[in-house]
Amino acid sequence: MPTIALVDDDRNILTSVSIALEAEGYRITTYTDGQRLLTERVKAVLRRSLPKDGSMPKEGKVLECGQLRMDPERHACTWKNEPVTLTVTEFLILQALASRPGVVKSRNALMDAAYDDQVYVDDRTIDSHIKRLRKRFKASDTEFDMIETLYGVGYRFKES
Repeated sequence: MPTIALVDDDRNILTSVSIALEAEGYRITTYTDGQRLLTERVKAVLRRSLPKDGSMPKEGKVLECGQLRMDPERHACTWKNEPVTLTVTEFLILQALASRPGVVKSRNALMDAAYDDQVYVDDRTIDSHIKRLRKRFKASDTEFDMIETLYGVGYRFKES
């Protein structure tokens, strides 16, 4: 069964609707902070439905940002001309960050970049991916510090 996200600031409504849907076999995730969640999801849907404005790299276009080079067609990533092996999810998250250096990306924005609408992951999953990204880059360059955390806001790739 699919997971259904319920959003309402009234816990009584969340409880009663959850009970009804769970009785039908659905998995339910509830949220009481609907302004942030709803807004981020609407923005994500609109981003995917509007024509590309060139801010994100087009499929096949090599992205270069300082010492970072990413080739989506080859799923190849290098840092200071040294190859860095990334999972598909890590590649997509890094691509979203590096495509707009200096711009802060929220966890929700990074989830939208890395996962399709049919997959639900906790926003803390992004933290794990960021941690692994940093570890992979530090394996080839112990001084790597290009991914910044802005606590309570999100992440950004440093401007070169």
